[in-house]
Amino acid sequence: MKLSFILAALALSLFACQSEKPQDKPQQTQSAAPAVQTVQKKNIVFFGNSLTAAYQLSPEQGFTAIIQRRIDSLGLPYTCVNAGLSGETTADGVNRVDWVLQQPVDIFVLELGGNDALRGLPITESQKNLQAMLDKVKAKYPDSKLVVAGMMAPPNLGATYTNAFRDMYPALAKKNNATLIPFLLDGVGGIPDLNLPDGIHPNVEGQKIVAENVWKVLSRMI
Repeated sequence: MKLSFILAALALSLFACQSEKPQDKPQQTQSAAPAVQTVQKKNIVFFGNSLTAAYQLSPEQGFTAIIQRRIDSLGLPYTCVNAGLSGETTADGVNRVDWVLQQPVDIFVLELGGNDALRGLPITESQKNLQAMLDKVKAKYPDSKLVVAGMMAPPNLGATYTNAFRDMYPALAKKNNATLIPFLLDGVGGIPDLNLPDGIHPNVEGQKIVAENVWKVLSRMI
């Protein structure tokens, strides 16, 4: 009798233990790490001659580098590309621009023609070459913004030439719906203290003024 009672109690206890299920543990969900958003920077290509290349100065002293520092300080997503080459004429530029356009271009600043004037080259040829470069940019990057940097010819070439050369840049800007920098060397050209001994190329202080001339126009576009 006692043995039967003990066996029955043991069986009941075993059944109760087997019927108890452990409670499911709550699933731990891994919180997704916040996505890091990278801003794709846009390119501002400065295509020019020794004025853009910061002739006889270190690259960081040139106006393109000064503008880059300004852009960085404002947290703007733009990279300045210095595509200046000393001694280049507009004809040289036509031959070189395709190579420069291998990289993306969002804003194209055209600074050429000064060496044409120093050589007294025909203005019709200079204008044709400048237009050809702008056409190449528009064909490859139709959404890019264009900037034309105006220049002036030396007065010793005569009023007819100098006036026609000066007027060439506004005409190009208007024709191509480009933004005009009226005179790149405004406040610098012809001032000895702001130029190198050659009297043509801006020195360190001159480059700072050139940067301001460019920034007045560029700041409205970015």
